Amino acid sequence: MGLAAQRSKIESFLREGDEVIAEFVEVQSGKADDREQLWKAIAHAKKHDAKILIAKLDRFSRKVSFIAGIMEQGIGLAVAEMPHATDFQLHIFAALAQEERRLISERTRSALAEARKRGVALGKNAAALKERHCKQAMAYARSIEPILMPMVNAGWSFNAMANQLNMAGISTAKDGRFTAQTVKNIVGRLRNIDTDHVGQSSLGNA
Repeated sequence: MGLAAQRSKIESFLREGDEVIAEFVEVQSGKADDREQLWKAIAHAKKHDAKILIAKLDRFSRKVSFIAGIMEQGIGLAVAEMPHATDFQLHIFAALAQEERRLISERTRSALAEARKRGVALGKNAAALKERHCKQAMAYARSIEPILMPMVNAGWSFNAMANQLNMAGISTAKDGRFTAQTVKNIVGRLRNIDTDHVGQSSLGNA
């Protein structure tokens, strides 16, 4: 998302009575936490007991430990893309996004390793790939379960859950956008686990 789009989201977030006391523009990647403008914004917010308003959570940081640390210092965060998100929800979204990036990296490494292999029977490769994809899909379903469960138990529709995940900037296991069917498949996968394993938390009806 470009700077103009981020500014537009921030302006749309602001309501009557809100006061912007300072603006900080950071062009470095959200992967790094040693950004000059980031720390200036944090220091300014702490000094004036103000919140930090950002367009997207990953523009603040892509590390859940860093975001949690800032929250523990009593500095409030507001995310324009998620205007009603609580601190707890922001923490969950950050954890999910971090896990998603780990899975993408893992899938990339596995794909490269597979591409380097030679002389293995095609049928065995196909079976191994299918099993690996199933495991990856299940791992992703588990990673996103903490945010899906509250919405499912609250009776949200699959479409509403998909919209919420997309607004949070979370991608699917294939690095795409969520649809109602995608969410339905993930919920179905999690329900199968809960049916097979006694003692695990069960999902409600959507």
